[in-house]
Amino acid sequence: MQNCNQAELLVTGLGVTSAIGQGKTAFAAALMEGRHAFAVMQRPGRQYGMPPEHSAFLGAEIAALDYPAALSKSLLRTASLSAQVAMITLYEAWEDAKLHSIAPERIGLVVGGSNFQQRELTQRHQEYQDRPCFLRPTYGMTFMDSDVCGLCTEQFGIQGFAYTVGGASASGQLAILQAIQAVQSGQVDACIALGALMDLSYWECQGLRSMGAMGSDRYANDPAKACRPFDRHTDGFIYGEACGIIVIERGGPNARTEVTPYARLSGWAIGMDGNRNANPSCQGEVRVIQQALHQAGLTPRSIDYINPHGSGSSIGDATELNAIQACGLAHAYINTSKSITGHSLSAAGTVEAIATLLQMQASRLHPSRNLDDPIAASCNWVREQAVAHRIKNALSLSIGFGGINTALCLQHPT
Repeated sequence: MQNCNQAELLVTGLGVTSAIGQGKTAFAAALMEGRHAFAVMQRPGRQYGMPPEHSAFLGAEIAALDYPAALSKSLLRTASLSAQVAMITLYEAWEDAKLHSIAPERIGLVVGGSNFQQRELTQRHQEYQDRPCFLRPTYGMTFMDSDVCGLCTEQFGIQGFAYTVGGASASGQLAILQAIQAVQSGQVDACIALGALMDLSYWECQGLRSMGAMGSDRYANDPAKACRPFDRHTDGFIYGEACGIIVIERGGPNARTEVTPYARLSGWAIGMDGNRNANPSCQGEVRVIQQALHQAGLTPRSIDYINPHGSGSSIGDATELNAIQACGLAHAYINTSKSITGHSLSAAGTVEAIATLLQMQASRLHPSRNLDDPIAASCNWVREQAVAHRIKNALSLSIGFGGINTALCLQHPT
């Protein structure tokens, strides 16, 4: 793979919609304040029955959406929640990166995630189970995740390419890596990496609880304490609705002057464990970290901040910290974005890269919630208070079921 120092790649636009805030300004403010939205989930289709006493799955849900006037009402009318949030979030990123100045056929879109509209599908099945012949014809398109590609390309006039990639909880960062390669190869001049909102139904919630991945029994009556990555008292991840978008384009002498880059993309890697199951591999994580650092031309000491996957899984968190320590990175600041946002699954990799970039821009690291008793006290944790720190070189990590590991190095643009 070509070293990115030979073809400078930049992040030029961001968009984010989450339970803690819509838009990068609101999102950044909530991160720095450690403001969360965890509760028993109320969105229809998230519990076995309403009210939710039949099941009490915890999570962080978006309270309300602000729809930009420029978005097509006819497109939104038949769009799922995941698709609506994708269009809203892309509007912010599109304006931020001033993509209107790039020819439509030179813009690409990669949507990270697969099977991310499950609650929507469950609701439609229930609604029409006794009258299937009256099912709306649009269902023939909307049940496919690629419908998000169609909606976004129609709304924004994208004519380069658009497709989805699935890597479980690493999907968001996988989309970034695919977008990097598309720009690096010259296939497009700018590529949008979109981590899609994973819209869980009660079926997925129950499945994840049954396998021991999703909490929380221990904090069922105190949702604010349930999400606690890297803490000894965690009992699983806590879900959080979110969508994140990063715009990537080529830098160098021909870079557009009308945009100010958030960061340089200096190194990245993807690797598989050769394991279908949910248990992570320290060796696999070490391998992608080392590959990303090598491609970036960085030593471990050069990394001064890590945004880890940090889901709140006891085995996953311990394995990730072992990998970080094995790579000589224990000196770098570490905080836990998921402790504030929740685990957005398919969107996690983009949302957490955005959190990294906003901290880089602010020269400030957000606090970690519920990190009362870290499983590795020797690490350089950001605890309950935000910390002033100028990030020079950051490392963002993602891990997904099926043994996928990804790593991304982000460098301050100046």
